[in-house]
Amino acid sequence: MSVLAVAPTEVHESGDSALRVVAISEAREDNWLTVHRLADWLESCGAEGLQGAVPTYDSVLVEFDPILVSARQVRAFVKLGLLELGHAGDVTQAPREFDVPVVYGGDYGPDLERVAQHQGIDLEEVIRLHTEKTYTVRCLGAPAGSPMMDGPAFPKPVPRLKDPRLSVPAGAVAVAGRQAVIAPAAAPGGWCVIGQTPLSVLNIRREPLVPYKPGDILRFRQIRSEDFHEFVGMELEPMELEPLP
Repeated sequence: MSVLAVAPTEVHESGDSALRVVAISEAREDNWLTVHRLADWLESCGAEGLQGAVPTYDSVLVEFDPILVSARQVRAFVKLGLLELGHAGDVTQAPREFDVPVVYGGDYGPDLERVAQHQGIDLEEVIRLHTEKTYTVRCLGAPAGSPMMDGPAFPKPVPRLKDPRLSVPAGAVAVAGRQAVIAPAAAPGGWCVIGQTPLSVLNIRREPLVPYKPGDILRFRQIRSEDFHEFVGMELEPMELEPLP
C-alpha cells in the first residue's frame, strides 16, 4: 500500500464558527490531495460539534458549532486528522469517468469566437484543446455543485466577461483564467461560454444533487448542433467500465 505525501498546512480562524486549513507546499497536487483527504477524514470522524468540511483547490473550510466545541479543540481535530493521513496508505477510490457531449459555438457557445481571438488561434483549435485532455474535478463550486476543473492548455489565461450575463443556461460549458466548468443550473455568470451540453447535470430529486465528486474525471466530446436534442432529457452519469476478461 503506497503512502501519500501530506502537505504542510496553516490554520486560520474564519469568524467564530469556522477554521480555514490551507496547504502550503509548492506541489499543487499534494496540496489538493491533502485538503480533500482531510475533509473526508473530518466528515467521517464523528467528532462532536463538527458541522462540515468544504475543500477547494488548496484549502478546506472546517465549520463547527461554537456552543459544542471550541476553535482550539477543532484545531486539535485537524492536527489529529493530518497525523492520521500521514500514517495511512492510499485508500482513495478510483475516479469515475464521465463523457460529456458538447455543441460548441453558435447560440450554444456565444463566446467561442471571443476566446479564439484572444488566444490568437482559430475556432477549431479552441475546440481541439478543450476536448483533447481529461479534466479532474478539483472541487464543487457555485451554483449548485459546479465542477471546478483545471482548464485546457490555451496559450493564455482567458479573461472573464467585462459585463457578466444575467443568466447562463444549465449545461453551459465555460472557461475563465486557467479553469473550466459546467453550469449545472441557470444562473448569472461572467465566464466565457464556448459550448453547451444537452445532458442534465443537476437533479434535485437525487442526493447528492450532482453525479460527480472531487477526484472524478470528465471528458468533453464535440457533437453536431443537429444532434443536441437527441440527448435532451438524459442525465450525466458515470461511464460503465468494461468488465475484466
